Amino acid sequence: MGEVSLEEALSLAHDRELDLVEVAPLAKPPVCKIMDFGKFLYRQNKIDQKHKKMQKKSEMKVIRLSLRIDEHDLDVKANNARKFLKEGNSVKVSLMFKGREATYNDLGMQKVEAFYEKLKEDSIIESPAKRQGNTINMVLIPPKQ
Repeated sequence: MGEVSLEEALSLAHDRELDLVEVAPLAKPPVCKIMDFGKFLYRQNKIDQKHKKMQKKSEMKVIRLSLRIDEHDLDVKANNARKFLKEGNSVKVSLMFKGREATYNDLGMQKVEAFYEKLKEDSIIESPAKRQGNTINMVLIPPKQ
């Protein structure tokens, strides 16, 4: 429409039952647009929701082991961890000691290392296995593509 005075622009917007929205306030002269501002906000909100839904958030999945876990059960948990890693999630491997098992720290470390050996080609160690109270924790992340 070109350069129009503020009063004229407001009257045009009022006649069309729309809003006068300032698009570029720093421009000389400021740029305004006649539009339905409620409809604009609604569309912008929908676009933001769509973009938010498309984002992939990586989660921390937890695999819990025990000192007396059998080899087959360890394989099943390794397959689950492999699936999580392929989805892009990080995996926290947690081996919990119960009762007097806590004295066998070296056996626990061996179990966690054996678990990592099964996932060696599908993961990278983010934080190595370390003892924290009655648990040994290790964090694995998917390899960089």
